[in-house]
Amino acid sequence: MNTRRETRSYDVVVVGAGPAGSAAARFCSEQGLSTVCIEEHGTIGYPVQCAGLLSLAAFEECRVSGRSIVNEVTGAEIISASGDRLPINGGKVMAYVVDRGALDREMAEKAASSGAEYWLKTRVTGVTTSTVRTCGTDGQQEVSFKILIAADGPRSSIARMRGIKRSAYYLAGIQAEVPDTSNPRIVSIYPDASPEFFAWRIPAGNNRARIGLAGMTGVGKKFSEFSRLFSDSRIELVYGTLPIGVMPRTYGSRTLYIGDAGGFPKPTSGGGVYTGIRTAKHAATVTAECIRQGSYLDTDLSRYETLWKKDIGKELATGMMVFRMRQGWGPEDTRRLITTLSDPAAISLIEKYGDMDRPSRVIRELLKSPAGLSLLRMAISHGGRAMLRHLV
Repeated sequence: MNTRRETRSYDVVVVGAGPAGSAAARFCSEQGLSTVCIEEHGTIGYPVQCAGLLSLAAFEECRVSGRSIVNEVTGAEIISASGDRLPINGGKVMAYVVDRGALDREMAEKAASSGAEYWLKTRVTGVTTSTVRTCGTDGQQEVSFKILIAADGPRSSIARMRGIKRSAYYLAGIQAEVPDTSNPRIVSIYPDASPEFFAWRIPAGNNRARIGLAGMTGVGKKFSEFSRLFSDSRIELVYGTLPIGVMPRTYGSRTLYIGDAGGFPKPTSGGGVYTGIRTAKHAATVTAECIRQGSYLDTDLSRYETLWKKDIGKELATGMMVFRMRQGWGPEDTRRLITTLSDPAAISLIEKYGDMDRPSRVIRELLKSPAGLSLLRMAISHGGRAMLRHLV
């Protein structure tokens, strides 16, 4: 039995229904573009591969109700291997902990209400300059497009099929939800538990916390050791992949790469919702321009890269330098950092200028503070001269 249908045509094909993909589908539909979003899983928002901690700005970018919020966070603490702590508490809500499945589904609902179609349980099996081949519940289909937006995650099949050079680094992550009665308003960061990145405890409300860890090597063993600090009872266990470093070129052949597919997670925290939606906005803007002009050359698509670099490019570059410095970090460095930043003036600056999405401001302010000389020495000792030049 032949299940192949006639070729279907859309202005825009979006691959991937995470926050970036659904945001792109919504922005394109709102501009009157015929849009379809293709998702390989049968349920949007599953499997969960995110810690679910969003800054207020990131949550606002999602343009959804508060139904997915499960907790509010007012501060954070850095905890060293020796037990030294650096508490930061702004005294007001700084971030939300969300149910990522519920968030993703509501974003998809908003996009669908704006006119975007959604195809679930559908994989992209091939791509040409202006078509994708799919295989799903309706059999095999060929879909033509004017612009393709790749939002299909860290292992983007579109990038692989296009032969696009990928992110510079990939981290593996493990997270579990456990019973926890610690401070429900404070996120805990453990740099020494995973020297290539960090481990975390995120309070999720109802006496529960999400504990997790990301790194490049020995992640399973590191997580096992880290989790001993908490309850042996595991409510949920999830795994994920985190790309660090934007791909060298985020456009080409009528295709724009956004979110994790383009390597846009923040190198300082791994968060990808804010940057994913920002890139989705810029991709939709350029998509609409190209369709109005009827021109889809790479020179037309390059405006996308101009837009996202102007918006978040400096922050991502700064974060990448911090990430590379971090690779030579040890427990003694963590202890020195906590000692340096424990000065009340430094804590005041962090509470005033700290921004999960745009950290370069607080770094600049700290370098100008009394703690700056010590921070400069630490940065230089770990190859941070380029970052310092970048910030000044």
